[in-house]
Amino acid sequence: MVDLAKGVPVNIHLETKVRQNNDVEHFLFDLKGQVIRMGDTLYIRYKEEQTDGKEAVSVTMKVFPDGSIQLIRSGEMRLRLRFIYRQMYETNYQTPYGVMFFSTYTKDLHFSLADRPTSGKVRIDYDLYMAKEKIGEYQISLDFSA
Repeated sequence: MVDLAKGVPVNIHLETKVRQNNDVEHFLFDLKGQVIRMGDTLYIRYKEEQTDGKEAVSVTMKVFPDGSIQLIRSGEMRLRLRFIYRQMYETNYQTPYGVMFFSTYTKDLHFSLADRPTSGKVRIDYDLYMAKEKIGEYQISLDFSA
């Protein structure tokens, strides 16, 4: 059995679908990352290359023992989204222009982890709100394998 406490390099296939108004955008990334376990929490870490020439954004996905997931994007702007199945969760977004407040409503949430080789899947389907107004529907699909 692999010791996830030491960290395991993984290949990540990330697919994001964004629906805002009547527009739908798909984003696909094949990335190198790392999976590490600290205590009861599993961390999936990777860098998301930016297409506009800006510095890559560090992304950490924390999978908690209760099944909730937190997505942390660190870069020029810092974002923490928490996903709890069928719940609304409030958060904020640090921008160079100040703090913006958001909420997520998680419609669907799934995580699986396998051994030999270390691999897993994360599926998050959520709505994003600013104040009380829904600004988009998002689907994240992340597969990783050692």
